[in-house]
Amino acid sequence: MKIANPSKATIAMVALICITVLRALEKMDQASFNGLAGLIVGYAVGNTMSAAKRETVKPIVGYRDDA
Repeated sequence: MKIANPSKATIAMVALICITVLRALEKMDQASFNGLAGLIVGYAVGNTMSAAKRETVKPIVGYRDDA
């Protein structure tokens, strides 16, 4: 497996790290953390705007060329 879209992966990773730090420092409650984490994971899994327009979206993770 390889990272097919590094910019999307970086955005999702940084966002998850930020909210995890906020949760660890108890600056965010569990319900807010769950909601934001769900949004970030949803962004990472698929881009619904492009899907609605039937445009192809380059996924974050894709198959390796040598597989």
